[in-house]
Amino acid sequence: MAAVTGPDFVALQVSDPEASAVFYERQLGLRRAPASPPGAVVFATTPIPFAVRTPLPGVDPAAVHPRPGAGVALWLHADDAQELHDDLVAAGVPTLGPPVDTPFGRTFTFLDPDGYAVTVHDRA
Repeated sequence: MAAVTGPDFVALQVSDPEASAVFYERQLGLRRAPASPPGAVVFATTPIPFAVRTPLPGVDPAAVHPRPGAGVALWLHADDAQELHDDLVAAGVPTLGPPVDTPFGRTFTFLDPDGYAVTVHDRA
């Protein structure tokens, strides 16, 4: 039997991939990968590529309740979660609470333009 070895790619289905890509570039400092498939923007993240993409057929991100991705936890690593939090708050990005110290380092959660809750931590 073939076995799955783990996550290899993460993509959020968003209402406007270009607008979401600009958000992730400007607010989080992500860089676009040299090539992306049609309808998606892939970022040069490691060890797993991260992307924003047009929704798959039959998926309407605006119709998801209470917010897209409910039930799925997406965590991103940052060099300094507190600094990123402060920058996002200054830019008017909604957060779900102040940063806290956890076993994963300083941690907080923000909402992206489509309402996805994304958690950031800074322990490698």
